[in-house]
Amino acid sequence: MEFRYLGNSGLKVSEISYGNWVTHGSQVEADQATACVRAALEAGITTFDTADVYANGKAETILGDALAGERRESLEIFTKVFFPTGPKGPNDTGLSRKHIAESINASLKRLRTDYVDLYQAHRYDHETPLEETMQAFADVVRAGKALYIGVSEWTPDQLRAGHALAADLGVQLISNQPKYNALYRIIEAEVVPTSRELGISQVVFSPIDQGILTGKYKPGQPAPEGSRATDTAGGGANFIKGSLKDEVLTRVQQLAPLAEAEGLSMAQLAVAWVLQNDNVASAITGGSRPEQVHDNAAAAGKKLSAETLQGIDDALGDVVEADGAQVGQASPTARLT
Repeated sequence: MEFRYLGNSGLKVSEISYGNWVTHGSQVEADQATACVRAALEAGITTFDTADVYANGKAETILGDALAGERRESLEIFTKVFFPTGPKGPNDTGLSRKHIAESINASLKRLRTDYVDLYQAHRYDHETPLEETMQAFADVVRAGKALYIGVSEWTPDQLRAGHALAADLGVQLISNQPKYNALYRIIEAEVVPTSRELGISQVVFSPIDQGILTGKYKPGQPAPEGSRATDTAGGGANFIKGSLKDEVLTRVQQLAPLAEAEGLSMAQLAVAWVLQNDNVASAITGGSRPEQVHDNAAAAGKKLSAETLQGIDDALGDVVEADGAQVGQASPTARLT
């Protein structure tokens, strides 16, 4: 495993991190989830990412149980706050002082830890003054409940404003967590340059685009049994259905010889691709089976040749989404309940 600094801080994180969005508490049972966490630890992964909204708290609980007994100082545990949790009352969502203060306490209890290394605003809250949000985050840090703060899917202007307020309050905003992969590159135009300027790293999710970049989804064919696209009960199918387009799947199949030439699986090629961007501190990978976790982790430290990088661009062509204007659209304009 290789390690990188997270933003302009002294905190190092594993290049490959393990995340449990969709899987823990929904797609896979607790025993299998624990086996995947053990596989991550065996592979040298020290960074674990979750959120209170994942399975309405169950994902945090499962992760906390799975990491129990590990040396806390040897781990970096990340979680997030924003989306509706609990009974989903009027204050069970957003980035108000009330919701942040209550959510961090609930997350720490579920994770079985006294602090998280990184506490992240899961989206931008258009209905709470940013000053209130950043003051609440600063108080969480001063109380020792989080060491650093981060955000997810924020625009360049939001990053600048949040970073400035954090600096005034004496706390470090060091990360942004966006979706980023070879098919989805909207952060490259403005988010990455802005982040470099501010000393913010990307901790990216969906580096294999929920399995699409593994090549297992074939154009014109049914989704493989047990894949995310067939997970109707746990909700995985809803997240991926919009991306299962034959023109995209056809292009992805052209990546197979490039992966073979590099001595990598297609999943490893996809994860290695995001790590070629030096503003990416870590790529969040998941897995419903331990072997998937090990396969993803093997992408750490891989340097792709210029010919391979160009080959990926040529293969994917015009199915790549790179419109920077889409950044921030994942943040609801009205508070969810």
